[in-house]
Amino acid sequence: MSDNLIGQVVTAEVLSKTANGFLLNYQNTRIFLPKESVKGPIGDEVDVFLYNDNNGQIIASLQIPTILSGTYDWVTVVKVVAKLGVFVDIGMQKDILVSMDDLPLFERAWPNEGDRLFVTLSNDRRGRLIALPVKEEMIEEERDRASLALKGSEIEGHIYRVSKVGSFMITEQGYRGFIHEYERKREPRLGEFVKGRVIDVKEDGSLNVTLRSKAQESQSQDADEILAYLERSGGLMPYTDKSDPDEIREQFKISKASFKRALGKLMKDGKIKQEDGQTTLVE
Repeated sequence: MSDNLIGQVVTAEVLSKTANGFLLNYQNTRIFLPKESVKGPIGDEVDVFLYNDNNGQIIASLQIPTILSGTYDWVTVVKVVAKLGVFVDIGMQKDILVSMDDLPLFERAWPNEGDRLFVTLSNDRRGRLIALPVKEEMIEEERDRASLALKGSEIEGHIYRVSKVGSFMITEQGYRGFIHEYERKREPRLGEFVKGRVIDVKEDGSLNVTLRSKAQESQSQDADEILAYLERSGGLMPYTDKSDPDEIREQFKISKASFKRALGKLMKDGKIKQEDGQTTLVE
């Protein structure tokens, strides 16, 4: 039997009952259906899902998973194994591996248990059933186009792709969103659920999203982070409102305008002062 059938649903004939299940026939190949009850008589046909057991043998199941080869759906991560990958629940007894080869390079960006991935089923080079995260081409084909009225709205969804320049999400409404690295305090994990705000709707109907809070809240958060940095640095830092924007973004992950607002708040509160190209804590 072709390994291409792994991950597919086929209609097989019930040949006989065994001590541990049933023996099925599909395309003149015998397939074992373990520990499951077939309601009809011998000779009936049943729809079964084909997969590999831990020994690599092709096994049938009456449990039809939520995804098949060529179809996509959201599945939940149930186990994370370092240097191997993550296992996802596809609605059957056997959990399926998403290989580390198809996950971010750094494990800190891997999903945690409970995160959700948009995947399809496939086979690895040895014919074993695996889950593959969605590719950008499929997202582009299937996503909905947002209207301009969505600008400023609160949205939520899951991260389906991570990169150095930003994170990509699918919203609960099916829109594609991009979160620039400067619009997040930290890099979200693949599969992580996030809440954000639409800051722009592009001509193609995709979204630019920020995970940062609105300006007033963000100013307070930025000020707290600058204070924490000063405390870790012995009360002194070489950054002021005259510093280079790229240096500010590199160190604090915020724009120069946000940095200046936060410094202004701290100086107004009497917590810092700027002199000789440096910012210091006021004791």
